[in-house]
Amino acid sequence: MIKDIGLNWVIIGHSERRHVFGESNELIGEKVAHALSEGLSVIACIGEQLSEREAGNTNQVVFEQTEAISKHIKDWSRVVLAYEPVWAIGTGKVATPDQAQEVHSDLRKWLSDNLSVDVALSTRIIYGGSVNAANCKDLAKQPDIDGFLVGGASLKPEFSEIINARQ
Repeated sequence: MIKDIGLNWVIIGHSERRHVFGESNELIGEKVAHALSEGLSVIACIGEQLSEREAGNTNQVVFEQTEAISKHIKDWSRVVLAYEPVWAIGTGKVATPDQAQEVHSDLRKWLSDNLSVDVALSTRIIYGGSVNAANCKDLAKQPDIDGFLVGGASLKPEFSEIINARQ
């Protein structure tokens, strides 16, 4: 249906699909494979719940989610990873720039160690989780945050500030 309306990108693995509909890491990996095989590009969402962060399991969760997706990817130029801490989506809470950078940096290292340096350097890793005009510039300054996946703020006039955050 996405192709029928002329779109080229699909978001797969968003927290609602994982936590409300119970989609497993394996199913999300299969969906990524199918989308890529159909010629679509993918924004693959990964992220931990608050209880997982508080237990110190952020990297374990994010790496397991990424591994399940990576098994199905041959061409990383058609994939963007979106780190979205579930506890920050639509809550008004946002990871601090340091927290977000740490996960993005660790994820880039995982890509390097488990796939290749080229994949780690070329894969866009974006941040999503209550991004708004007030926090986007500080987040955009982080070296491993390549952009944003914006939810509710995309419906507000401040969206233009988010778009221009790196300028």
